[in-house]
Amino acid sequence: MPSLTKRVPKPAKPSRKNVTVAAPLSDRILRWYDRHRRVLPWRALPGVAADPYKVWLSEIMLQQTTVAAVGPYFRAFTERWPTVGALAATPLDDLLAAWAGLGYYARARNLHACARHVAGELGGVFPNTLGGLRALPGVGPYTAGAIAAIAFDLPAAAVDGNVERVVSRLYAITAPLPASKPEIKRLAEAMVPQKRAGDFAQAMMDLGATICTPRGPACAICPVSVDCAARAQGIQGELPKKAAKKARPFKRAAAFWIVKGDEVLLRRRAPKGLLGGMLEVPSSSWAEGEIDKAAAKAEAPLDLKWFALPGVVRHGFTHFELEFTVLAGHAPKNAKPPKDCLWWPRAKINEAGLPTVFAKIAKHAPG
Repeated sequence: MPSLTKRVPKPAKPSRKNVTVAAPLSDRILRWYDRHRRVLPWRALPGVAADPYKVWLSEIMLQQTTVAAVGPYFRAFTERWPTVGALAATPLDDLLAAWAGLGYYARARNLHACARHVAGELGGVFPNTLGGLRALPGVGPYTAGAIAAIAFDLPAAAVDGNVERVVSRLYAITAPLPASKPEIKRLAEAMVPQKRAGDFAQAMMDLGATICTPRGPACAICPVSVDCAARAQGIQGELPKKAAKKARPFKRAAAFWIVKGDEVLLRRRAPKGLLGGMLEVPSSSWAEGEIDKAAAKAEAPLDLKWFALPGVVRHGFTHFELEFTVLAGHAPKNAKPPKDCLWWPRAKINEAGLPTVFAKIAKHAPG
């Protein structure tokens, strides 16, 4: 006879998928990071404490520069200057020459100033608080947050371009950058876990660099795709929105390629300002409009007979475009270098540490 007692079914066990989805965002991002973290020359291996010097150095180098471009420079710097004390002891000119080609040269000057401050005033020990890090030369809010989290595991947010993209998509922030930065920073800070803050900071960077990419984000394999408001609306590829860029001014100048035997004349730029303290190929003032050749020649460091090289040399800076007409001239054997100038061996021009714009001129000039 069948039993009259109704059997109550046991509750179904939650699937692994459901458990994963229910976990906090930070937990899922960290689990993804543990499996897919990038191996980078400045990144400590799992279980190994990060070196604050390497974290600081890499973060300064990575400002407005790609990981691929920074890698060789970071290796060269840490081989030559393995500690902040060693970097502080080197002459600024040597550091600037080693930095040549990486761009944004104010970073190199700040790097040297910060190294000297840490080595001299702080006994070679980096501050382990946000306030202390923020007070260092050349260290802004983002860099301070990155060092605090990665080097000292403090619960701080490091909001770079990758993280801005991830957060703006997760929360479907449609206000354009830069106006949306405060809201993105607030939301990013709220995501930071109390434990493993350093790993989380690097995980967010990796997520933006490899999954939540500017074009064609790989939403199908994203660990937080189910939470992504932008994906739910089908607008992930449109975010973050950016305010329309203003047209950059176009400037022109004359560059003076002055040869004396096997040497070429180079000039030291003023210590402050664009490309401050770097060696350059002398040039006239950079200004918008057509070049006044007579006025340009009047700015030449030596009074010579000039002939214009065919073609022009162009270079783009952050805020303007620049075009050089290269004027070449031969100096007499007894010509002395003018103020702030020196004669440099032409065969070793690649060792002068010329910024990219002037390296282009040297390449353009006759051999």
